[in-house]
Amino acid sequence: MRSISLYRDNGTWLCRVHPFTKLAYILAVILVPLLLGSLWAYAAAIVLDICILISGKSLRRARALIIFSFTIIVTIFLIRGLFDADNITPAFSLGPVVFYQEGLMKALRTGAVIINMLLSFSILVLTSKPEDIADELERHGFSPRLSYVIASVFSIIPQMMGTMDTITDAQRSRGMETEGKLSQRMKAFIPLITPVVTTSLINTRERAIALEVRGFGSKGKRSYLSPWKKHRGDRAMTIVLLLSIAAAAAWRLASWLS
Repeated sequence: MRSISLYRDNGTWLCRVHPFTKLAYILAVILVPLLLGSLWAYAAAIVLDICILISGKSLRRARALIIFSFTIIVTIFLIRGLFDADNITPAFSLGPVVFYQEGLMKALRTGAVIINMLLSFSILVLTSKPEDIADELERHGFSPRLSYVIASVFSIIPQMMGTMDTITDAQRSRGMETEGKLSQRMKAFIPLITPVVTTSLINTRERAIALEVRGFGSKGKRSYLSPWKKHRGDRAMTIVLLLSIAAAAAWRLASWLS
């Protein structure tokens, strides 16, 4: 099976940032706009996400994720703009179909949240090794099983993509038509998905056996091949991000009290 990973070491500064700093960034860029409650805050967060991805030369690889998010957002706009319970003020109409201002504003806010979350998580996923994230969590006291689950979540989709590509190539070499009309693709889907699921289950069992052979369940003290060395910039960025969350929470609390 071909190895496919979402992580690529392109030598930029973003790949050298500690995974915990990226996690702090995700927390800040999601919570601060949520606490401020302004669409401008969400817009600023999205622009910041895009600038970081551009500087880290990862925006092109996040493009598929952005395109997929627009499919969801268009669906949200249709449902909210047409059928939301609070719809009162008509915004525009397309023939007999009327879109309402209240639903469109809710859809705009929901779409901004989705894009912001996808872009911020792509910064972590595209520029951090799953093994590094798991090792750092384990070194800071988290359960090895929890660390393994997190690493598996990051790698399961690339592994299934690799399996599907391998099985598709094998079926094509045997004369199966996997391209063409929609009916032809649907006919080839079941022969494709069955070996993908079976192979994934077999790989999971083999991985569990390999982990036990290597002492995964051992209670002794663990050593690490290459522990991550934090830089001063990581610590400073983490402090700034946490302070921004605290400042947004304080502002929100003050606005409630006033």
